[in-house]
Amino acid sequence: MKRAVRQSVTLPSGTATKVRVMARARRLSANRMLVELIENGIEVESRKRQDFFDLAERFRRSTDPEEVRRLGDELGRMIFSG
Repeated sequence: MKRAVRQSVTLPSGTATKVRVMARARRLSANRMLVELIENGIEVESRKRQDFFDLAERFRRSTDPEEVRRLGDELGRMIFSG
């Protein structure tokens, strides 16, 4: 089993309410719900990073001007829209 590390986190009241509602709906503790949300967020960020590097590699290798333009636009959206 992974070693647990205790952390103290202050949440905005609206966020805390949403976490409690979600936890209740799934019959989890608020703490367990927070852990799942954080783990899911980390996974999403990791996937976004990999998607970016895959797209950048396709952009770098492309020789078709239309594809380069399209991939460049897509890279720009990824960079500037978060």
